[in-house]
Amino acid sequence: MKLAGALKVSGIALVLSGLFTGSVYAAADNLAKFHAEMGGCENCHVTKKGPTDDNLTHENQQCVSCHGSLNELAAADTEAKREISPHKSHLIGDIACTSCHKGHEASVAYCDACHSFGFDIPFGGQWQRKFVPIDVNKAAQDKAIAAGPRETIDVVVVGSGGAGLAAAVSAHEHGAKVIVLEKEPLAGGNTKLAAGGMNAAETKFQKKLGIEDKVSIMIDDTMKGGHNVNDPALVNILAKNSSDSIDWLTAMGADMSDVGRMGGASVNRTHRPTGGAGVGAHVAQVLYTAAKKSGADIRFNSRVVRVLEDKDGHVDGVLVEGKYTGYYVIKTNAVVMATGGFAKNNDRVASYDPKLKGFAATNHPGATGDGLDVALAAGADTRDLKYIQAHPTWSPKGGVMITEAVRGNGAILVNREGKRFVNEITTRDKASAAILQQTGASAFLLFDDSVRKSLKKIENYIHLGIITEGKTVAELAEKMSLPAAQLEKTIAEYNGFVKAGKDTQFARPNMPRELATGPFYTLEVKPAVHHSMGGVKIDTTAEVLNKEGKAISGLFAAGEATGGVHGANRLGGNAISDIVTFGRIAGAHAAEFAKAK
Repeated sequence: MKLAGALKVSGIALVLSGLFTGSVYAAADNLAKFHAEMGGCENCHVTKKGPTDDNLTHENQQCVSCHGSLNELAAADTEAKREISPHKSHLIGDIACTSCHKGHEASVAYCDACHSFGFDIPFGGQWQRKFVPIDVNKAAQDKAIAAGPRETIDVVVVGSGGAGLAAAVSAHEHGAKVIVLEKEPLAGGNTKLAAGGMNAAETKFQKKLGIEDKVSIMIDDTMKGGHNVNDPALVNILAKNSSDSIDWLTAMGADMSDVGRMGGASVNRTHRPTGGAGVGAHVAQVLYTAAKKSGADIRFNSRVVRVLEDKDGHVDGVLVEGKYTGYYVIKTNAVVMATGGFAKNNDRVASYDPKLKGFAATNHPGATGDGLDVALAAGADTRDLKYIQAHPTWSPKGGVMITEAVRGNGAILVNREGKRFVNEITTRDKASAAILQQTGASAFLLFDDSVRKSLKKIENYIHLGIITEGKTVAELAEKMSLPAAQLEKTIAEYNGFVKAGKDTQFARPNMPRELATGPFYTLEVKPAVHHSMGGVKIDTTAEVLNKEGKAISGLFAAGEATGGVHGANRLGGNAISDIVTFGRIAGAHAAEFAKAK
């Protein structure tokens, strides 16, 4: 870049210390305008023709060469005393400045797609994701198909969340070359937002901590939590492979040594990083690094709009819509659909469950369900689409899901009357229903400093400014306009249950600590659409089944894109277990299928 390093002073980018907020640039309509004035189109692009790949690889490198790394920018945010740093995030993978900073249009804060607050970013705006049907511009799609394949690969994985990345790594382990196609501008999907942990039974970490668990108990808990709607064969695969999946991640460098408990579990089996740090971004980064190391070609801004088949109905390739490169065909004999769910598409959610119409969602912006449409067009059958889960503790102030692990580590739920009203670690459907019955259709998650110290993830919520703190319960009650006397009584009663080892009020089975160490904390929570339990039908080898119950030759699926694993309600901690285990299975069988062809 012609100006490489010119805007950096002592490693700190001037972009956040006033350069782009001054009068010289304040009137700029977009970033391209003044960058061009500083050095022409080649200031950002290789040539005047613009982007040469859908990842915007060169463009992102140019951003970093001028403005510094995310760590440097986050340091500048701190120096500028920003309350919230958009550069200190849970996003994974390679640096993708263009996710938030657009070149030829107004910039957006991609973070706004998940969070309900805006960021003070120069030229910032709101990220808006609209569902786009997969058959839009069909004439151009047909033309690209007629032109034939641009390249050939063993396995194509659609989606770069945990299931997709696990499939990519597994496929490589079984001798396949892999292309991963992701429609969003960055990796991780919903996985990077997951916080609580990964359920697994009979693990070395449980054994080390003296926790007695059995695969059979995990199976029973999962079936009971799913109201026995689950496919028992898939649940057996989930539980029996869960410990091995933990070992697989650990061998790649993951830290899954902390073990807690989430709703619906009979024993502590929720594995997460040391100190209770968020599991999702950690697991996604480990898998992303492993996938890149394996040689997987991971392409962003690349939406798959069709799975192509030959005259005999076997998978023959995919049609890709590259945001900058247009439509093109990749020839392959094996495709893994790891496209996640559809919680961000409220029209689709409400069509299956009208009670959820208008609900906010905890998901990343790409969870719109177009991957499901691609699978349906390829002849896939579906199951359990009507079962959609609302997560009970979503913060309307921050637009962020509050992990169930906060409750698992000792927090309680109180209503506006200052009273408990539910077993806090019951299943998510029951907790959500109970919250919606309270005054204001929301509640307050309350905990003390001992809970905060037990779970590193809480520091993220502190950082986001969505938690209220009080030195005493009375001070906290005053700040939250809650009845102090009743709140103090509620906490005293709860602490009595902890001492007695029995909750005679709501039969909460897990009470790890008293709430007696100030300061005390609380935040408002309410249910938001979180997980779609339904999806395409698969068998125990992750092959996608058609309406006749037969496998679609060469088509596999894993993760939230599938149905059957979780039944009518997913237990917290089972999603990460699902994506890792079935992602591995899908990748392995896709690779073996491709080699056999």
